[in-house]
Amino acid sequence: MKALEIFVERIILSSRWILVAFYIGLVLALAVYAVSFGYKLLKIAASVFVLDEAGMILAMLSLIDAALVASLIVMVMISGYENFVSRFDEVDETDSEVSFLGKLDSGSLKIKVASSIVAISSIHLLQVFLNADQYADGKIMWLTFMHLAFVASAVMLGFLEKLMSVTSKNDLKDKD
Repeated sequence: MKALEIFVERIILSSRWILVAFYIGLVLALAVYAVSFGYKLLKIAASVFVLDEAGMILAMLSLIDAALVASLIVMVMISGYENFVSRFDEVDETDSEVSFLGKLDSGSLKIKVASSIVAISSIHLLQVFLNADQYADGKIMWLTFMHLAFVASAVMLGFLEKLMSVTSKNDLKDKD
């Protein structure tokens, strides 16, 4: 019976490598998104003398939005791989280029993802406000409520993470 238990545990632990397919898919999605970003950038560059100030601000906001989404994808890929599949072997303690590796646990990842979603939502809402005449008041109201829900969720995640870290610190003190 113990041999069967060990076999099942090995299968379950090995199944984490299936996640690699998802992370490779995210790498490919990021590459496609980079091409889309480049196309947007070329369109903006081609119309730099045609766009008025508000149009240029909206164009820059769309580029910032794209950069935030791409950063979110990278953050999820790297921390997901590190937390659920395997540690990166080539990370050197003195390597400042990848100093963030190994520092995103699932709790801090949730907060960073929530913060990124709030930032993306903020930029989208600012774009809507700058084009308010093109949107119905009801739609603007619902987009604002949705943004506030994202903000409230991020604040609650931060509060819960802080509460969990205080609780785990107290548990460590009690063990000593």
